[in-house]
Amino acid sequence: MSVLRVGNASGFYGDRFDAMREMLTDGPLDVLTGDYLAELTMLILGRDRLKDPGAGYARTFLRQLEESLGLAHERGVRIVANAGGLNPAGLADAVRALAERLGIPVRVAHVEGDDLTAAHPGTLAAHAYLGGFGIAACLRAGADVVVTGRVTDAALVTGPAAAHFGWGPTEYDRLAGAVVAGHLLECGAQATGGNYAFFQDGDVRRPGFPLAELHADGTSVITKHDGTGGFVDVGTVTAQLLYETGGARYAGPDVTARLDTVRLSQDGPDRVRVVGVRGEAPPSTLKVGLNRLGGFRNEVAFVLTGLDIEAKADLVRTQMEPALGKITDVRWDLARTDRPDAPTEETASALLRLVVRDADQQAVGRALSGAAIELALAGYPGFHVLAPPGKGAPYGVFEDVYVPHGAVDHVAVLHDGRRVSVSPAQVQAPAQAQAQDTVVLAHVPEPPLPQPLPPGPVRRAPLGLVAGARSGDKGGNANVGVWARTDDAWRWLAHALTADRFRELIPEARDLPVTRHQLPNLRALNFVVEGILGEGVAAQARFDPQAKALGEWLRARHLDIPESLL
Repeated sequence: MSVLRVGNASGFYGDRFDAMREMLTDGPLDVLTGDYLAELTMLILGRDRLKDPGAGYARTFLRQLEESLGLAHERGVRIVANAGGLNPAGLADAVRALAERLGIPVRVAHVEGDDLTAAHPGTLAAHAYLGGFGIAACLRAGADVVVTGRVTDAALVTGPAAAHFGWGPTEYDRLAGAVVAGHLLECGAQATGGNYAFFQDGDVRRPGFPLAELHADGTSVITKHDGTGGFVDVGTVTAQLLYETGGARYAGPDVTARLDTVRLSQDGPDRVRVVGVRGEAPPSTLKVGLNRLGGFRNEVAFVLTGLDIEAKADLVRTQMEPALGKITDVRWDLARTDRPDAPTEETASALLRLVVRDADQQAVGRALSGAAIELALAGYPGFHVLAPPGKGAPYGVFEDVYVPHGAVDHVAVLHDGRRVSVSPAQVQAPAQAQAQDTVVLAHVPEPPLPQPLPPGPVRRAPLGLVAGARSGDKGGNANVGVWARTDDAWRWLAHALTADRFRELIPEARDLPVTRHQLPNLRALNFVVEGILGEGVAAQARFDPQAKALGEWLRARHLDIPESLL
C-alpha cells in the first residue's frame, strides 16, 4: 500500500498556534496530528472542569480549526488530536458546531473510556493511557476528525497507521515501528532542531514541524516540509528518541517497542530513515495518571548584592524563621550568580529563593508575604526581592498506578453515533514482574561494552564537546539521554560515564537511585534518576521542575576527555 504521510502540529497545549495552518499549506499530508496533553495539562484541565463541567478540553484546538478545517477538507487531510483532554465528547460536539457554522461537511468521531476519576476518590483527574485502536476504528468508519482524551502520545500515529495498512493487534513489529515514529513526532519541533544540544548545526530560529513517511512494514522516514526552518538529521532524531524514555523496552497499551533495535540513517537532506524496530506484546496493564491537589505553594526570591552574601542569607533566614515555623514544607536555595568586582549590579547579585508548601493557603499566603515585605527597611543591606510573594497558589501532585486492560471501557464513538468497543490487548509481555498498582518489565540483558579507546593524553573539558544530551520528566523521575556523535566517542563514553560518575557530576542525584541503560545502535546511554522531581512537575520541587535542562547541566560538567576526541 502507499506511503502514509503523518504530520504533527502541536507538541503541547500552548505550542505554536500557526503550526496547524502551516503544516496544511506547506506540503502534502494524509493525516495531521496534535499532542495537547501532558501530566501538568491534565491538572490544568481538571481545575477548568471544576469551574465549568462543560470544559476540560483544549480550547486552542478549536481556534486553530476555525482557520484550518476548510484547508484540511480541501486537501483531504484527516485530523487526529488528543485535545479532548477530560471531555472528548464535549470537544467533538464543539467541532461539529464549528463545522456547521463554517459550512464544512466533516465527519467527527471521538474516543472515550480513559476517565477513571470516579474509581479513584480524592483525585482531580485519573485517566488511563489508551492505545491507538480506538482511533483506528473511527478512521476506518470514515471520520475526518478524531478527538481523544488521554491516549499515549504515540497512539496518535499508531491509530492512523493501523487503519491505513490494516494492521492487527498482534503485528508487533509494525506497531512498534509506528510507536517509534509517533514518539519522534509527538514533541513537534524537538525533532527538527528545537531544544537540540548542537543547535548551531543549522538555522533553528523558527523550526518547521516534523512529519513521518510510514510504510506498511513499520519502517519510516522522519522529515519536514521543504522550505521550512530547522533541520532533521540523525542527531535531532536520536535526541528525540531518547526523550522521556527509560530502558530498552518502551511499553505501551498496544505494543512494547524495543528501543535497542532501532537503527537510524541519513536518507538525504532533512530525511532520517528508521528501520529495524522490533516489537513485543504489551504489558497486561494500562498506566493510569492520577492528578490531585497537593496543597498551596508560594515563593519569594531575595536579591543579595555585593559583599557578605552568605552572611546576608543567614540573616534573612533567621528573620523569616518565626513566620515559617508552622509551615509543613520550607525550602531555601542560594544561587551564587554573583561575581567578584562585577561590572553591573545584576552580576554582583545572588538569589536566595524561598519556597513554601502547606495545606493551609493562609499559612503560605498572607503570613509569608507580610513577613517578607516587613523586612524591606529592617533586613540586610540592599534588601529587595524579584517580586512580592502572592496569596499562595494551589499545586498538584502526579502519580501513576496500573490497572488491567479489562478495567477500562475503551470505546470508539463513530461519526454516526455508533459506539464500538475496542477489545483489550490479550497477550501479556513475557517475564513481567507484577506488583500491586505497578508493573516492571523484564530486564533486557546489558549489551557488551565496545572496545575501549587505546590509552593516550587527556584534557579536562566539558562533556558536551563530544556528546549531546536531552532530558525530561516522568512523574517524579527524570531521564537523561546522552549520545556520542562518532564511534570513537562512543567507545570512550560507554566506559567513562557510569552511573557512579553520573552521580558525581550531578550532585542532586548522589543519594538517589540512578539506572544506566545502554543503546549501542544509537551510540547512547540513558540514565533514569528516581525521585529527583519529587511529586512531579506540578509540585515544582526543584529549580527546573521538568528536568528540561538537566542534560545541558551534565554536558557542562568537566571530565578528563581523550585529546583525540577534542
